[in-house]
Amino acid sequence: MNLLVLGRGKTGSLVAEAAAARGHEVHALGGEENTGAKALTPEFLRGFDCAIDFTTPTAVIPNVIACTQAKKNLVVGTTGWYDKLPQVKELVERSGSGFLYASNFSVGVNIFFEIASAAAAALQQGYAARIVERHHAQKKDAPSGTAASIKQRLGSEDVEITSIREGDAVGQHVIMLDSPNDTMMLVHDSKSRRGFAEGAVLAAEWLQGKKGFFEFKDVLKK
Repeated sequence: MNLLVLGRGKTGSLVAEAAAARGHEVHALGGEENTGAKALTPEFLRGFDCAIDFTTPTAVIPNVIACTQAKKNLVVGTTGWYDKLPQVKELVERSGSGFLYASNFSVGVNIFFEIASAAAAALQQGYAARIVERHHAQKKDAPSGTAASIKQRLGSEDVEITSIREGDAVGQHVIMLDSPNDTMMLVHDSKSRRGFAEGAVLAAEWLQGKKGFFEFKDVLKK
């Protein structure tokens, strides 16, 4: 495949490396080259099979608009824009393009989501739940999209999320469940961003030839 990576940050750079390692042709655009999606003309996008977005929350929507107008498939790993999901879904369905997003492309994190869904039973038995997430100091959004996804799976708006931004932490998410009788702690700790990058490339490969609106969990279904 010929892949366009949007974003040259830490994860975007790893996506480009992972894609090249899997035998794909890769072109990367930094934010300064694509302000307001100015570089994403139909002529420019014509040469690519799929774009992969790891930019910033404010850059995502212009990129989505440009790619859907060009009927170009797009994978989005950026978070912090989910209040616009209904509009994005409408754009994708109207354009006939393919779109796939996730708050986290790590296979391990997506298994952790399933664990969180099972842990929701504890809240029905009177346990109090809390999520603590820790990321690097440069992360733009708080709470993280992954933490928000965990909260959704726990099934209660009363779950408090504590966000910590420090150093170069890759990403740690802790679910704490507490009752008068016992405490449970569920932890996912990412060792590197490589898992995010490889998952995003896997998503782009899966999306090839498909049209519609998808999530990463669709890729992992057997």
